[in-house]
Amino acid sequence: MQRGDSAPPNVVLIYADDMGYGDLHVYGSNLSTPNIDRLAAEGVRFTNWTSADPVCSPSRASLLTGRYPTRVGVPRVLFPKDKEGLNLDEQTLADLLKARGYRTQCVGKWHLGVTPDYLPTKRGFDHYFGIPYSNDMTPSILMQDEQIIEQPVKLDTLTQRYTDVATKFIRDSAGSPFFLYFPHTFPHIPLAASPRFRGKSPLGIYGDTLAELDWSVGEVMSTLQTAGVASNTLVIFSSDNGPWYQGSPGKLRGRKGETWEGGVREPFIARMPGRIPKGRVSNSVGSMMDVVPTITKLCGAPAPKKPVDGLDAWPLFTGAAAQLDREPLLYFDDTHLQCARWNQWKLHVSRYNHRGYSPAPAGGNKNLLLPKPELYDLGKDSDESFDVADMHPEIVSQMLAKIETQMKTFPDAILHDWEETKLRKVSPTAAGALPRSID
Repeated sequence: MQRGDSAPPNVVLIYADDMGYGDLHVYGSNLSTPNIDRLAAEGVRFTNWTSADPVCSPSRASLLTGRYPTRVGVPRVLFPKDKEGLNLDEQTLADLLKARGYRTQCVGKWHLGVTPDYLPTKRGFDHYFGIPYSNDMTPSILMQDEQIIEQPVKLDTLTQRYTDVATKFIRDSAGSPFFLYFPHTFPHIPLAASPRFRGKSPLGIYGDTLAELDWSVGEVMSTLQTAGVASNTLVIFSSDNGPWYQGSPGKLRGRKGETWEGGVREPFIARMPGRIPKGRVSNSVGSMMDVVPTITKLCGAPAPKKPVDGLDAWPLFTGAAAQLDREPLLYFDDTHLQCARWNQWKLHVSRYNHRGYSPAPAGGNKNLLLPKPELYDLGKDSDESFDVADMHPEIVSQMLAKIETQMKTFPDAILHDWEETKLRKVSPTAAGALPRSID
């Protein structure tokens, strides 16, 4: 079968919450994650795949649209009191696959709007079961479609119940192509695990939680096999952003909420027997924004009406290409551009003067242009420790020019913030430090 044939493949997209790059055994962790390890052994594992944003809502908005969060109305984390969400004129991956005749189900954390028009059932999903935002937010509610069925949520059995709903959807979808979007609530805090897993990991409740998540992946894979659809199903496993208070970014610098690699580089595994070679490890640069164009092309679904920022990454999945020819990947903190990734290069151009763990400076929190851009060679320096801007001025110049060109394509409010950042005067700072305003 070729891509786009009349019998499109099924798609299962499993998305952890706040899982670090170094949390999985196959990525170097001491935790045991045998089912996810097996997924990697049967497909391709990426070492340079990144989220479009280091926090929950924006990263999910990009995953499901293929566009930067600053284009689609979700530059920041959404809260239960917010009346808006992912812009209603944006098409989600579920919208596009549903137009191809897919059955669609979302199980887990949504976090792209909680009022009726923004819920999954209005954004391309036939059914929804899950918590509509983070599990540390109140009110604590569990929803089925558009109805609240539990308040507060019993977190210790949540992964089990998610898995029951997800596997039932797979069994019930026999004979029809299906898209299962399975964004887990954990390991976002507060952490919880069922009695079967509680206290069983040598690394505490975080380990317990990940062990149960790994079990869930195994249940999904087993159900695909028994339903006879495993060979025609693309399974992707990843996470939305880096780890928060617990968890490991591996050898990467930074954590959730930061645009250092530890906040945006994610585990990313893709499996499809006979289509994706087994046991591949790819160092190719990929973005969560690539998921929409890759899957829509693979499944013969209509392309989004709006231009996407991601690329069709199928050649990276199969090994047909070593890299994609792409513009720099931009990383924002809320509406403010922070840095860009281009091949092995990471260029930091601005930074907030306060990150919450030090006293706020006089005049409040501001995003400031760095006195000198900082350039890091991620091929040699994955923890962004050594600024090599002075050694590669031509790379700095090229990337700055590309950034300026790209920024002109963003909404006026985003471009305005960028222009305002460039006008602020700052004092000299060491590489990697928080800049200080002299306004």
